[in-house]
Amino acid sequence: MSLNELMIMRHELVLVAAVLALLIIEIGMPEERKQKINVFAAIIAATVTIIGFLPADTGMLFGGMYSTDPLRMLMKNILNIGVFLIILQSVNWLRQDLYKDRSSEFYLLTFSSLIGVSYMISAGHFLMFYLGLELTTIPIAALASYEQFKSKSAEAGIKLILSSAFSSAILLFGISILYAANGDLYFESFQLSDSLINVLGFIFFFSGLAFKISVVPFHLWTADVYEGSPTNVTSYLSVISKGSSVFILTIVLFTLFRVIQPLWEDVLYATAILTMTIGNLFAIRQQNLKRFLAFSSIAQAGFIMLGIINGTSLGMTTVIYFVVIYVFSNLAAFGVLQTVGHASGKLTMDDYNGLYKTNPQLSLVMMLALFSLAGIPPLAGFFGKFFLFTAVAEKGYYTLLLIAVVNTVISLYYYLLVVKAMFINANENPIASFKSDYSMRISLVICVAGILITGFYSPVFEYIKYLCETF
Repeated sequence: MSLNELMIMRHELVLVAAVLALLIIEIGMPEERKQKINVFAAIIAATVTIIGFLPADTGMLFGGMYSTDPLRMLMKNILNIGVFLIILQSVNWLRQDLYKDRSSEFYLLTFSSLIGVSYMISAGHFLMFYLGLELTTIPIAALASYEQFKSKSAEAGIKLILSSAFSSAILLFGISILYAANGDLYFESFQLSDSLINVLGFIFFFSGLAFKISVVPFHLWTADVYEGSPTNVTSYLSVISKGSSVFILTIVLFTLFRVIQPLWEDVLYATAILTMTIGNLFAIRQQNLKRFLAFSSIAQAGFIMLGIINGTSLGMTTVIYFVVIYVFSNLAAFGVLQTVGHASGKLTMDDYNGLYKTNPQLSLVMMLALFSLAGIPPLAGFFGKFFLFTAVAEKGYYTLLLIAVVNTVISLYYYLLVVKAMFINANENPIASFKSDYSMRISLVICVAGILITGFYSPVFEYIKYLCETF
């Protein structure tokens, strides 16, 4: 294999180099200067993100086990941006005395998981896909229990690893059935029929992947793990882990399982309704904001199903576009949650009463993020949901569209509860005024810019549409 051929896998090689660089810095840096690893990690994350947007060759490696094209590269770059923002939001948190000796572990595990995400998206073989999925999951299970001195964090790690093991077993069983029925694991030569055994294999495969996306009824682990994990890890689970699983599900459904599209349309129809409705109804009842955003992310997964069910390039375009907006909106909300939690230790909705009086800028960022998630114009979230609804209407699923609109109204109600708490509710002892660190400010500025720009800047949607049409 020549160097030019190997550079087709440039994205993953850069991430491996990033992990090795962090290891060398960790080993060679004197103890008194270990705090600087936070700066190095942010610089490395920015470098990886920039390199991802540089022109690169596309093609296949290892006999077709690894495949890359402009659309897959875009998916990886979207997730790279998300990881960069999460690392920026983690800098000040990892400077605390409790974590300063272990901050390198956080970055090593995060980048290791991102390597798995990249291989999973570029998989051209079920074995490569499964290995990428496991490499994605195992480091995050370790990160979920990063705050080992807290029982909830340890509990979150255990729940995540057990639920992940269970879902992986289901998914692997589905792959085994598909292999037994078709005698091949390569995506390129995979010849699927609409026989009952292939349908059974698909159901197990989809069920295993639905755990990762938090699709109802495979969502029960989500709220507990999100609440117990450190907020930065919750951000990763909500955005990067979910986004990568949505991307690979979209690719697989639109290529390998095209033959049984009527079946998976029916499956997605039912799961979309359940996921939107249950996620929204449970979100209304939450007081803890991490659990609140957990059920919000479940509801958002239901909306994402609306784009996938379209089954055309328009559907794929709307899904990827919505994930771009979701990255900025959700990370803005979690960024405010992380900042306030780090400064005051408060995470409940009542704690946010009167927040605008003492911290107006953070309150405005949270409001923009929640309004974007709710789909209020003129923010980017409105355009994301508008295109998802367009994709559903194009298929003629008007009942599903009506249910989605009703769920949008429900979500607006509970998002407004947080806004009401910050701007209207009185509080004699609101959270004291404080200043966030520079890295967090940079992250929130980027998130707000993304929320405001991606909706109005039509070339973003047009570029994604062009890549999907040529996929």
